[in-house]
Amino acid sequence: MTAGGLAAGGVAEGVRRAARGEPPSLRSAMLNADNARRLAQRLSHLRGAAMKLGQLLSMEADDLLPPEFTAALEILRSDADAMPAAQLHRVLGQQYGKGWRARFERFDETPIAAASIGQVHRARAQDGRELVLKIQYPGVARSVSSDVDNVALLLRMFSLLPAQIDIDGLASEAKRQLKAEADYEQEGKSMARYWAHVADDPDLRMPQYDPDLSTRHILAMTYMEGRPLDQAVEAGLSQPTRDHLGGVIERLLFRELFDFRLMQTDPNPANYLYDGERNALVLLDFGATQAFDANMVRGYRDIAQAIVDDDPTAIERAALNLGYIAARDAADQKRTVVALIRLICEPLRHPGPYDFGESDLPSRAWTEGMDLAFEQGLIRSPPPETMFLHRKLVGSFLLCARLGARVDVRASILPFLSP
Repeated sequence: MTAGGLAAGGVAEGVRRAARGEPPSLRSAMLNADNARRLAQRLSHLRGAAMKLGQLLSMEADDLLPPEFTAALEILRSDADAMPAAQLHRVLGQQYGKGWRARFERFDETPIAAASIGQVHRARAQDGRELVLKIQYPGVARSVSSDVDNVALLLRMFSLLPAQIDIDGLASEAKRQLKAEADYEQEGKSMARYWAHVADDPDLRMPQYDPDLSTRHILAMTYMEGRPLDQAVEAGLSQPTRDHLGGVIERLLFRELFDFRLMQTDPNPANYLYDGERNALVLLDFGATQAFDANMVRGYRDIAQAIVDDDPTAIERAALNLGYIAARDAADQKRTVVALIRLICEPLRHPGPYDFGESDLPSRAWTEGMDLAFEQGLIRSPPPETMFLHRKLVGSFLLCARLGARVDVRASILPFLSP
């Protein structure tokens, strides 16, 4: 159904282009605003892994997809169909058993959020603690493989990614991560592990996991006060506050990679609140938490050091070790990849505060990357295991851009690099 609707939209767009005397192109016909909206709407009804991949594409859109798809897929970051009441009650009964309401002093029937894998409800425990319950949609965990395969088919059919991108490898990594996200017991463990790293940081707050009221398909945690980050930005934050929050986001990114070796890889704006009373960032949703092995962390430390030093030879060596280039690649291809890495990592090379709000880096990187990938075929598929790390890197940049933050990124990363 999804493929058919997109194909029909592509045919219509092709006819319109021909009527205007423009040369026909399957890819350009498929990548139009109407098709973008059809895809986003279809994924929002599918929920589960299909919608999650749509969210992933929306986060990566500045690198992979044209503006029409970026705008339409934006709706997937926070919108989804909520469960009907009867279905919700059935899930609660299956997970908690008969008489589940007795576990709570109060349970709010209306969700405060509905997203790709589950929806969120407020509740009050019998001991008076304010909680939120993330309740998973039925069948999500079972549908991960088929949903990912269906989206991968769309990517192949309509050439939405460069031909050399390893779609099978990306799909396999997506299945691994999304199956982990559908395991709420695992997310609870990730929350507890992450809490140990940030509990004493005054700039960060996060909910605490409640194992007694959690199951594999219901995640219970303490309720956190705060305003959604996007709403706080729209309401008007002072420039010093924007700069402070941007600095917190960037420092946390480097701490996760180089210190914790544990990263929350879904920087969806809906996963952050602003606590104005404490001037702190509240972190939500740890389903996409990923651990990194020491070798991978060492590789990114090496490439970051080479970028800070602006040493093309060292960048090439580190890129080779990380799999962004191969020893057999031609010399001009290696130079091209090094140049693209330098471009993408512009904030690290910039002396002093980098103005994310005024930066046109995303559009420059997208234009350059698409030309190198689609037109020249000089960019190889990144290693699949880096997919969710890339999502965090891109998403953190976009968060800082939304804030209009000015951050000395170079100074933020230096403590994690070699003396």
